[in-house]
Amino acid sequence: MRLGNISRPSRYIGCEINSQKKDLSKVKLKFCLAFPDVYDVGMSHLGIQILYQILNAHPDIACERVYAPWADMERMLRSKNIPLSTLESNIPLNNLDILGFSLQYELSYTNILNMLELGGIPLYSKDRDKRFPVVIGGGPVVFNPEPVADFFDAFVLGDGEEVVLKISDTVIEWKGKGERKVSLLESLAQIEGVYVPLFFEPEYNSNGTFSNIRPLIQGYNKIKKNIIPDLNNTPLPVKPVVPFTKTIHDRFAVEITRGCTRGCRFCQAGIIYRPSRERTPENILKIVEEGLKNTGYDEVSLLSLSAGDYSCMDYLMLELMGKLYEKKVAVSLPSLRVGTLTPELAAEIKRVRKTGFTLAPEAGTERLRCVINKFTSEDNLIKAVEFIFEMGWRSIKLYYMIGLPTETIDDVKAIVELSERVLKTGKGLGFRPQVNVAVSTFIPKPHTPFQWEKQITVSECRERQAFLRKELKKRRLEFKWHDASMSLMEGVFSRGDRRLAPVIKTAFEAGCRFDGWGEEFKFGLWEMAFEKHNVSIDSYTRARDFKELFPWDHLDTGVEKDFLVSEYMFSLSGKETPDCKPVPAGIKQGTDRCSACGVCDFKAIKPVPAIKSLVSRPETRNSKPETRNSLSSKIRLKFSKTDNMKYLGHLELISVFSRAIRRAGLPIKYSKGFHPLPGIVFLSPLSVGIESLAEQVDIEMDRYIKPEDVKIKLHEELPHGIKIIDTIEIPLKHPRSLSKTEENIYLAFIKDAGLTVHACEGAIESFMKRDRAVIHQQRGDREREVDIRALVKDIKLFKGGGFTEETLPVIQLTIAAGEKGSAKPQEVISHVFSISKDAASGLKILKIG
Repeated sequence: MRLGNISRPSRYIGCEINSQKKDLSKVKLKFCLAFPDVYDVGMSHLGIQILYQILNAHPDIACERVYAPWADMERMLRSKNIPLSTLESNIPLNNLDILGFSLQYELSYTNILNMLELGGIPLYSKDRDKRFPVVIGGGPVVFNPEPVADFFDAFVLGDGEEVVLKISDTVIEWKGKGERKVSLLESLAQIEGVYVPLFFEPEYNSNGTFSNIRPLIQGYNKIKKNIIPDLNNTPLPVKPVVPFTKTIHDRFAVEITRGCTRGCRFCQAGIIYRPSRERTPENILKIVEEGLKNTGYDEVSLLSLSAGDYSCMDYLMLELMGKLYEKKVAVSLPSLRVGTLTPELAAEIKRVRKTGFTLAPEAGTERLRCVINKFTSEDNLIKAVEFIFEMGWRSIKLYYMIGLPTETIDDVKAIVELSERVLKTGKGLGFRPQVNVAVSTFIPKPHTPFQWEKQITVSECRERQAFLRKELKKRRLEFKWHDASMSLMEGVFSRGDRRLAPVIKTAFEAGCRFDGWGEEFKFGLWEMAFEKHNVSIDSYTRARDFKELFPWDHLDTGVEKDFLVSEYMFSLSGKETPDCKPVPAGIKQGTDRCSACGVCDFKAIKPVPAIKSLVSRPETRNSKPETRNSLSSKIRLKFSKTDNMKYLGHLELISVFSRAIRRAGLPIKYSKGFHPLPGIVFLSPLSVGIESLAEQVDIEMDRYIKPEDVKIKLHEELPHGIKIIDTIEIPLKHPRSLSKTEENIYLAFIKDAGLTVHACEGAIESFMKRDRAVIHQQRGDREREVDIRALVKDIKLFKGGGFTEETLPVIQLTIAAGEKGSAKPQEVISHVFSISKDAASGLKILKIG
């Protein structure tokens, strides 16, 4: 498939480092992990990487991946009638055995339908017989999957590491028996944590609102989530797939804790991931060491709902940075809770480079923070900010919500006032900090104490956003917010039922895609879909009565409903529910540290704290840069870039080499300063879509190393399609090029453009006789004029010679680049031969010098 006209084509090529492609003739099950968003987002999700490793470790399973295609890729697939297929082996989705979607966000529903349709799979479960793959879903959204239940065969509730293998083995066994699909669904329903929607029937009131959901199989009344008792016994991927394209979270991720002890009343994740289970520092250190060796990343992210609450955080950071500092690997944390930031922690974070700091007050007033069970004083927040600024940070992000229960206009005003105090704190220290204020809209989520609450209307939301935008702008504070209509739709689907399935299908058929992307969201089409099916949006965002049953009541998080009711009542009086943070001695039911939520049995399921078993606390490492070896060296590499690697952009190619050098253990030299950069310089960027036999890159080493050794070590770490041809040592002060103008030679195989030899000869002769040939170039948001006649030094037409009949005719272009500008060979071909830019971009072009 030619991707020359597709934006960010590296999303679709696969063949990444650590990806696995099995011999499909030797496996019994073809499993595909599907993420209903673009590759750059999906590849940042650790859950996909975890399941990919677990499934591919099974000898009978080939696990592959697929992501939602962007609009241009979708158009190409539809126009050429090409089915959406997996990255690794190009398996059309309808030829799989299991297609497993990761459901992280309610506004991805139309993407799911689009992927099914593009893959040749009927949308509704009832229309799929045994010829089609079993479509399953997992992730946080499946704790109320009812809006999309009709499209899925089954859902996995809770931790998926163990149950995904049980499902796979069940499907393998079913395939061997050749039974009907319903018998498979009956078998899947016997697996703990698996919800099969077919075996539950919703009931509705006379006014159309949800009344009850009735089980259709005796004994299959409630589905309890899966819980992995101890994360230390569950593998994390130490050889994760390393993407070529830059992803949202472009770093090596380690989950240090699953679950949270804080009990914020708005937070669904804090409920569905209970109890809190921490990995030991030794486990984390081992994972990081192996992971960096296998990936070449220059940053590690410690993932947790509240990373600062990890029991051994200071100790872990000291150990980590002791190992990572000289390798120039930074460590980042998600947003920190005020009060968990210590001097030791901040000092370690900034040793390599200052990764970002996000603090989440959530609300502007202490009163409202008490309502949501986030007992953080304003003074403590300011103390934390002052400390961050004193440690050298000059920017900070503050995260708030609007629309929280009992919120008043004074609470909204307090967001401005508190943010301004943060700004003034920096000014008081002698500088003006960058303060970014991010405000989202509160959405009542299932299984939380606020699941009974109403959601504010679009007009109320926009009114508060307008106030904040105006007041924050006055104070020169950066403001980011969520579209009110998008928040409305998220709220509808969060507490929705099966009446929404036809609404989603209609919106999809009308053109809705990527509804979680502001620029792609089409609220008008959604309004049309709701109106067509006579479904009221307001019926889903209203307040609920305690006696009212929910569409998700048959899905069991382990947290008792009575606990949620009591937490809701506590919120109205601002009463605190204490943190049930695990301690080495453990927590016993009924003690002051246990909130009696019901999730723990204190036998198999209980909080698991991290226990430091290492002998002694390490001393703080020396933060001064290591002494540079005076015997530095610089190596020039000549390499080829062919096959799918032609779709890598310049920045992606830099990343490929940087990570390969790290994996190879080569002593690359880094720049000094707050953000050390590797000493890698490419002599001339190559346009996306062009193959080359003549690329060059200079790499500066921190000590002398033989050029041949660099070639051997790098060869083992570079992906297929990038091959080192030659390596030579050059002087440290060697100029980037010998002249201000470089000439590059390309071969263009133009047969697919439909050009005859006679037409080519005439076009070349006409062009070379001209004095000027001005074209308009688009480079990002800028447009400029360039005289390409001054840049094109020669054009030759090959009608025979060493080329085969199938490849002729072939054009050889010699194009200069320098002070007069530059031109891509596709631009020259388009102009000279009067073909469209799209046609020129689809041609095979090879740089030979």
